[in-house]
Amino acid sequence: MAEARTMFIVMRKDLIRTLNWPVGSVVTQGCHATAAALWKYRDDERVKQYMADIDTMHKVALETKNESSLLKIADNLKEKNVPFYLWIEQPENMPTCLATVPVVRSDLGDALKKCSLMR
Repeated sequence: MAEARTMFIVMRKDLIRTLNWPVGSVVTQGCHATAAALWKYRDDERVKQYMADIDTMHKVALETKNESSLLKIADNLKEKNVPFYLWIEQPENMPTCLATVPVVRSDLGDALKKCSLMR
């Protein structure tokens, strides 16, 4: 059986722990990034296959320390040619999270190695 495609959503934990954002607001940032990634890359074959069977979607919510670590992850994904959407909250112009297109884990290499599951 082929490995399931998964979307990886990476959110900044400092938004909650340091900047005192409500958890729901951070989750909403992840929702924005996920919707934006699916829309921006809607013509990508991986997205088409993922959306063709919405009852079996896989997503993993990850956390990273802060803005600089989020931007480093974005750079890592670019190096691996993994499409993603970096959500920048307005009007603050603050990068808050990113979401990848649906990928198999092996496509990521070590791009997300510094992330842990969102808690």
